[in-house]
Amino acid sequence: MQEDFLHYLWRLKRFDLSELKTTQGQSIDIQRAGDYNRHAGPDFTDARVRIGDTLWAGNVEMHLRASDWIRHRHQEDEAYENVILHVVLEEDKPVLRANGERLPCLELKRRIPHRLSKIYQKLVHNEYWIPCEPQLPGVSLLTRQLWMDRLLVERLEEKTKQIGEMLERNRRDWEETFFQCLARNFGVKVNADPFEQLARSVPLKLIRRHRSNLLQVEALLFGQAGLLDPAFEDAYPRRLRREYQHLSRMYGLSPMETAAWKFLRLRPANFPTIRLAQLAMLLHQSGHLFSKTLAVQNTREIEHMFEVHLSNYWKNHYLFDKTSKRQTKSLGRSTIHLFIINTIAPFLFFYGKERRDDKYQERALQLLEELPPENNRIIRNWKKLDMEPNSAYQSQALLQLKRDYCDQRRCLACAIGNAILK
Repeated sequence: MQEDFLHYLWRLKRFDLSELKTTQGQSIDIQRAGDYNRHAGPDFTDARVRIGDTLWAGNVEMHLRASDWIRHRHQEDEAYENVILHVVLEEDKPVLRANGERLPCLELKRRIPHRLSKIYQKLVHNEYWIPCEPQLPGVSLLTRQLWMDRLLVERLEEKTKQIGEMLERNRRDWEETFFQCLARNFGVKVNADPFEQLARSVPLKLIRRHRSNLLQVEALLFGQAGLLDPAFEDAYPRRLRREYQHLSRMYGLSPMETAAWKFLRLRPANFPTIRLAQLAMLLHQSGHLFSKTLAVQNTREIEHMFEVHLSNYWKNHYLFDKTSKRQTKSLGRSTIHLFIINTIAPFLFFYGKERRDDKYQERALQLLEELPPENNRIIRNWKKLDMEPNSAYQSQALLQLKRDYCDQRRCLACAIGNAILK
């Protein structure tokens, strides 16, 4: 058993409440269980508990064994001085306050319903892909749908926290922050960090200054990426190198280490060189990407905004100096959809929250509802369990459920897990 099960029992009062007494025989009346605290400090704050004839207001702390209080050194922490009740599975040792008084203790080991304990043990100790795999079909569709809504908002809030940190680092420059976040997504997963590093090394205002000249935009990106080798044979990369040498002297730029970029086991369409060329073309075509994003009404407008066609050189190259079959290398619809999921929707959601304008948050949710669900291993496994998403809205929620709840065995914090325990 884990402490989170005790938290669950206390929070929902799912234990035998008849004739509650402390281990010293004083009567207990729980008037308010308190607020569940997931951070440092006591487990429940602002509780109201009558012990004997006295109504106490304060905090409640929980442990599997009473001696864990001493093992965790709570007696030395001022945050625990206002604990009014110690709730434990078993009181193996009396606990004293700093003034020598015995801390009132409630023991639960004989008050937990056997069937509830058995279901909990089955949830947390199995080898299924998700803990509740056998019980999932019995959970109502309404419970699942309401939980999906909450999970999506939770996922967006996680992403917006990262955007907020980036925004503060950029002195609240929304365009610069959007550029850095978008660049990170151009790198897919493998090259996400190098792309963000590149975007931070070339200020957007510098790129805007040369936006009308595609050669210069490409020179800035490829040069800063450290991908302009001096020994090129083709004329085009040699021109880029000369242009970058001029611009780097003008602005005091220093390139990244070439080793930061990964090509191994990537599809050629995802090579950093192609992604950089596409990003350069997008920046060449659009001066204020974030402002345009705020104005879009649907996914079709975004797909049009990200419609880029590379220059002639890239039509028959994936790498410098290596000719390939001639092919148009535009951003695919699925790639643009990932930009919407990972950058555009979170930015709109965060912008609406910052400006207290619900229309942007609603539009973020609407965009995700318009997109088809993602197709990856996790989503395919959910489909096998009859949890088939019909939009990116739902597939994002399912990804959040798997990563933050199922994989962590957080069944007691999950609406589906709670429904099964009930």
